Amino acid sequence: MPVSSETVRWTIADLELFDDPNNSYEIIDGQLIVTRAPHWQHQEISGNVYMVLKTWSRQTGLGRAAIAPGIIFSDINSVIPDVAWVSQQRLDACLDDSGHLTAAPDLVVEVLSNSKRDRLRDYELKLKLYSSEGVLEYWILDRYKQELKVYRREGSQLSLSETLFSRDSLTSPILPEFSCLVSDLFD
Repeated sequence: MPVSSETVRWTIADLELFDDPNNSYEIIDGQLIVTRAPHWQHQEISGNVYMVLKTWSRQTGLGRAAIAPGIIFSDINSVIPDVAWVSQQRLDACLDDSGHLTAAPDLVVEVLSNSKRDRLRDYELKLKLYSSEGVLEYWILDRYKQELKVYRREGSQLSLSETLFSRDSLTSPILPEFSCLVSDLFD
């Protein structure tokens, strides 16, 4: 019997086969990515980012933040970022009838895990995906280095705009008058 050298391409329909609550399943360009539940500190940082964005959003009414929202870009691209923020004017158009994001949020946030594989996924695969799908800004937080890398859209792609450390203030052109100390995200 001949062996096929064809690469298996996973789709969102295949995800219905999995029901392990201890794992998270994402698909990028048809490649299945399985990750374990994140570290406690990873979750705390995600919660801090969400809280800061939610508080600012409530004060301004300019958008909504969500923790670990599923984003279904296509049958072969479905991811779960740690935090996402969508402007109020775009939110309805970004959600399907089931309440899932099916279009690029304005802002996506990932908190790095410790493994080299997970870091490469966030810095390479997800950066390319978010860039090609139209995300305006992408934040990557590294709890080990206490640093925040901010990627902003320049033309058709996301490019590294700045690297911030604990004592720096984070601002964003897509979040008018938003400002927070980077240390507040890591505390």
